[in-house]
Amino acid sequence: MERKVYVTLQNGKVFEGYSFGAEKETIGELVFTTGMTGYLETLTDPSYYGQIVTQTFPLIGNYGVIPSDFESAKSYVSAYIVREKCDKPSNFRSEGVLESFLKAQGIPAVYGVDTRELTRTVREAGVMNAAVTFQPFNDFAALQAYRVKDAVRAVTSGKAERYGEGNPLHVVLYDFGAKRNIERELVARGCRVTVVPASFSAAQTLALDPDGIMLANGPGDPAENTEVIRTIAELAGKRPILGICLGHQLFALAMGGETRKMKYGHRGANQPVKELASGRVFITSQNHGYEVVADSVKCGTLSYVNVNDGTCEGLEYPELNASTVQFHPEACGGPHDASFLFETFIARMKKEKRNA
Repeated sequence: MERKVYVTLQNGKVFEGYSFGAEKETIGELVFTTGMTGYLETLTDPSYYGQIVTQTFPLIGNYGVIPSDFESAKSYVSAYIVREKCDKPSNFRSEGVLESFLKAQGIPAVYGVDTRELTRTVREAGVMNAAVTFQPFNDFAALQAYRVKDAVRAVTSGKAERYGEGNPLHVVLYDFGAKRNIERELVARGCRVTVVPASFSAAQTLALDPDGIMLANGPGDPAENTEVIRTIAELAGKRPILGICLGHQLFALAMGGETRKMKYGHRGANQPVKELASGRVFITSQNHGYEVVADSVKCGTLSYVNVNDGTCEGLEYPELNASTVQFHPEACGGPHDASFLFETFIARMKKEKRNA
C-alpha cells in the first residue's frame, strides 16, 4: 500500500506524494537539479550533503542502479523527490532498482510530486528548507533553524589514498567531497593521484613532493572552512593548482576574496559558461549554491562567466600558477566541453617540472 508523504516548505507551501525510499522523516535544504541523465551521480555526489534534491526530469530510475557510475561510496542527500519512479529499469549494466538502493542507503524518497511546480517555487522564492514527513508538519521554527553545517568534515576521506601508481606526474587531490571521476580523469591522463583529507596540512602535502595540487568539489558554505582556507593560502604559489567548484571558492577566500549564497544556485548538466579571452561558450556540469564575488579577489583575473546570470565561473592567478573554475571539467554526468582543463593543468605541471 502506498504511504502518503508531505513535503512542507519553509514558506508554508505543502506538496503531497508517496514514499518509495527509507521509511523515515527528515529536514533539509530543498534544491533542484536539471540534469536529464546522471541521477546515480547526483545521488552519490557528496556536494549534496544535507540537501533534499528534486529532479526536474520527470522519469527517474529507468536505467536502474549501476555501482560503477557512483561518485562516492554512499549517498549524502537528506531526501530525494521525483515526479515518476521507474520500477522496471532497462539497461544491460543495471544491477538493481532505484527504490531498493534508496532504502539500503537510508534515504527517504518521494514520488508523485508536481516537481515542475516545486521547482518554480524554489526559482521564484529561492532555496529554502523543507521537511519530508508522514503527517502534516507545522514546526516552522525547526525549518527556520536548520542549517547545513560542518559539511566538508562530514564527507571528506579519513586517510590518504593512492591511485595510478607508476604514472609519471604526481597530483595531490584535496578531498572536500571529491567526485570519483576527478581522480579517474587524472589517472587516465598519466597522473598518479594521492587523495588526501581536508585536514591535510600544507607541510604534509609538500612533503609528498607533488607536481601539482587539485582542490576538489564539496558541500556547504565555503567560508566555514577556516583551517582549509589557511592551508590553501600556504600552498599558493608553491605548486601549480587547479580548483574545481568548492575548491574554486576556497582558493578565492584564501586570496582575500568573498563568497555569497545564491538565490537557487546552479545544479545540472546544461549551464552555459563563456570564456572571456576567446568569447567561446561551453555547456558545463555544475552543482553549487555559493558564488565567488569576482571583484573581491584582487590578485585574480576573471576568466569565465555564467551566460545566464553573469556570475563568476572562473579565475586565473598567473603569478601563483593557479586557476580555478566553478564548473566541473570531469562532468560525470554531463557534457565534456571543459575536459581540456585537465590537459591545461597537466601542461602547467610539465612546464614547472622542466623549469625546476
